[in-house]
Formats: sequence, C-alpha cells, structure tokens
Amino acid sequence: MDDPAAWRWIWLGATVVFALGELALAGTFFLLPFAVAALVACVLAFADVAISIQWVAFVGVAAVGSIGLIPLRRRLDRDDQASDGIGARRLIGQAALVVEPIHAGPHRRGMVRVGREEWRAETADSLAVEAGTVVQVVDVRGTGVVVTSTPHPAEPDP
Repeated sequence: MDDPAAWRWIWLGATVVFALGELALAGTFFLLPFAVAALVACVLAFADVAISIQWVAFVGVAAVGSIGLIPLRRRLDRDDQASDGIGARRLIGQAALVVEPIHAGPHRRGMVRVGREEWRAETADSLAVEAGTVVQVVDVRGTGVVVTSTPHPAEPDP
C-alpha cells in the first residue's frame, strides 16, 4: 500500500462512499466532513504528495469539519422546533374576521379572513356565527380552519 498511484483511487473511492453515505443519511451531516476530507486527500494524491501528508490532511480536515458542523447539527436537532407555527398551523391562536356567516351544525362552513388570507371555517362548538364577528382560530383541518368565538374580541390584523 505504499504505491502513491493506488492511493489516488483509494481516496477517490472513499470520497464517493462517504458522499453516498451522507446522501443516504440525509440531514445528519455525519459523513460530510469525511467525504470532504477524502476529496482533499484525493487531490493531494493526484498532486503526488507523500502518503503521510495525505493522511494528516484527511484526519485534520475531517476533525475540523466535524467540529465545525456541531452548531448546525444542534440547531437542526432542537426539539423546540415543533410543527405548530409552520405552514397553515401558524394560524392557530390568530384572530379572524368572519366574512361569510358560519351556520349552526356540524361541518357547516363559512369564510373567515385571517390577516390577508381567506379560509373556509367551521366552529368548534357547531354554533352559528354571523358575518362581521371576530373569532379565534383553534385548529386547522385540511384546507379549512376551526374557530371559536372570542370572549373579548380583538381586531384581526389587516
């Protein structure tokens, strides 16, 4: 294994294996530093640098890359990034203005305006709500929202 020409292909193979492993484990960023380090060692091997320097470069780049990605890993792994507040779930807790009355009965729908968006709405308690009433969004179901009357109406954002 002292043949410098053989190490070119070993490092190239290692680069491919680490890169494919990272793609298979997407989002972990565990194998990415090793793929980059193997690529650096591969470039050094094609430049006819000594094998010992290739190894030092591989270990050094892998270590620095692994340590450098720790903050990103932590940020992506935070548990406080709940699904609430993302997509349509961001509407939960928002004030809404009823623009088309919601009739009494289960699954009877009207229309509400939340901010600048209009959404189909039903009430959580199946009671009728007149147009012009301010309500609060309590859930999102499919392409509509579930609302409830607010005890102290607050004006929704325009």
